[in-house]
Amino acid sequence: MPYQKQNLKKLVVRDRCFVWGKQTYIMGVLNVTPDSFSDGGEFNQPIAALAQAHHLVAEGADIIDIGGQSTRPGAEQISLSEELDRVLSTLEAVRQEVNLPISVDTTRAAVAKAAIEAGADIINDISGGTFDPEMLPLVAQAQVPIILMHIRGNPTTMQKLTNYQNLLQEVYNFLEKQVTFAIKIGIEPSKIIIDPGIGFAKNYEQNIEIFHKLPLFEKLNCPILIGASRKSFIGKILNQPDPKARVWGTAAACCAAIFQGADILRVHDVQQMREVSLVADALMRTRT
Repeated sequence: MPYQKQNLKKLVVRDRCFVWGKQTYIMGVLNVTPDSFSDGGEFNQPIAALAQAHHLVAEGADIIDIGGQSTRPGAEQISLSEELDRVLSTLEAVRQEVNLPISVDTTRAAVAKAAIEAGADIINDISGGTFDPEMLPLVAQAQVPIILMHIRGNPTTMQKLTNYQNLLQEVYNFLEKQVTFAIKIGIEPSKIIIDPGIGFAKNYEQNIEIFHKLPLFEKLNCPILIGASRKSFIGKILNQPDPKARVWGTAAACCAAIFQGADILRVHDVQQMREVSLVADALMRTRT
């Protein structure tokens, strides 16, 4: 449980100090894509994206996560130039006006490099550093934090790759291998965050199993990020096909994640999940 964590670690990003285990931090999603599963096409112009960034700040986000490549199930890969155009046009506008830590959701080292040069603070790689062999060396050189997520295949193929012999052990082994490699090539252990990849090459039952066994991943000694916001397993439970109508289901998932040891929640509905996390933290993290 989160209140049992010992030797709390800190990570300072810009003027934000993240103390893991003390509270839950909120990462607000800013998709600048035309085809993301929940909000595709809403913020894919710089003016709309900048307005949404200010909205996320006002609602209480601790981090803003900018993504230019949709990672929904079945999404096709876009060209490098298109991803760069989407990410950099938004990042440059947001960075001028927002002082929050900004992460960039990408699997390409070239995008990560350009984003860091334009003011990004964190790299969020859904492949855990496996799609591009230059990603982890680039992050090590840049000395920025990285989020390593578990996936099988890629967004186009991942939902056909859910046949595991032992789901939890395989996800754990993947993350352990990538954390070990990241440290070996020079990424500071304190700058590594892990994500078991809810919805990425996992079916309904497997997503639920990860929630049940989330404390297993604390053995990796890294902060844990959970991205369950509006996802299809919530829609299945609620019989709700509209992702935007899954706010209260997302709230329940966020509570479960906090109670099981999550440190960061990646969400679309920042104000609501901020309130959820404040209450959950008061109930769970203040226990002695």
